[in-house]
Amino acid sequence: MAETDEDTRAYVVVVNDEEQYSIWPADRRPPAGWTAPGARGSKQECLDHIAEVWTDMRPRSLREAMRGTG
Repeated sequence: MAETDEDTRAYVVVVNDEEQYSIWPADRRPPAGWTAPGARGSKQECLDHIAEVWTDMRPRSLREAMRGTG
């Protein structure tokens, strides 16, 4: 995509079992192992949402192991 092209597609925020976040085109089914919990919007809106909610980048299994609960 050229730098001057504006991405007008809708996206959804997707999350995997390790509580890692990404974005995915809204018109496509999320890949295996990922779910779309509800956040939807422009690419930037989805990235902004992820920046708000994904405050600990460590995978869930690592966080649990470090707490001694995994």
